Amino acid sequence: MAEKKLEAKLGDKPELLEIYDLNGKFLCVKERKKLYSEIRKEFAETGKITKQVRGIRLLLLNSSGRIYLQKRAKHKKENPGLYDKTVGGHVSAGTSYDMTLVKECSEELGFPAAVLPATEFSTAVNSVDLTIVGIFKQIDYITPFMSTRISKDGTKFIQPWMNAFYIGYYNGAIRFADGESSGIQVYSLDELKEELEEKPDEFTEDIKFMVNTYEPYLVPLK
Repeated sequence: MAEKKLEAKLGDKPELLEIYDLNGKFLCVKERKKLYSEIRKEFAETGKITKQVRGIRLLLLNSSGRIYLQKRAKHKKENPGLYDKTVGGHVSAGTSYDMTLVKECSEELGFPAAVLPATEFSTAVNSVDLTIVGIFKQIDYITPFMSTRISKDGTKFIQPWMNAFYIGYYNGAIRFADGESSGIQVYSLDELKEELEEKPDEFTEDIKFMVNTYEPYLVPLK
């Protein structure tokens, strides 16, 4: 019984985030729940947010150039039921962007990942067994990146991020394990662009931005 109580306490450990102003100046470390309570109130009162957190966003492809998107679960408070980037997440206090991506791939998608510099990326994706491990690289960093989320009642919430963007390749099995997704959809770039044009309301603003901005990266392996 004591062990179960201890496990429960450890499982309830709050997530700590580094908080920055919009110029990238470090302000403090704060619990995620407390931060979101504060910035939601600020946005409701002023229509803007004056603090930002660190985050990552990933577009995953297979070697044929097909793009994996997650469909957000309908019970999610923001962007319910919409198609979104493959993975996105907060960077916890004291953690790097690359380590966060590796952790998110393991926990959310169920496979090991390696993040490499651009100088080694091309060699790696053409020599590593991509059915076993995913190979990724950072392609951009934006601060503040303004992420728009839409709630179930249609209310918009626009949050600034210090965000690192990644792309990468993996050919093995994928499983969304955290309950935030109700499944995946796989598109060729042309199919995705057509769907974004014909059915824009089925996709998040994040994925629209990423496909438009990083299209040159969304290609099959040579």
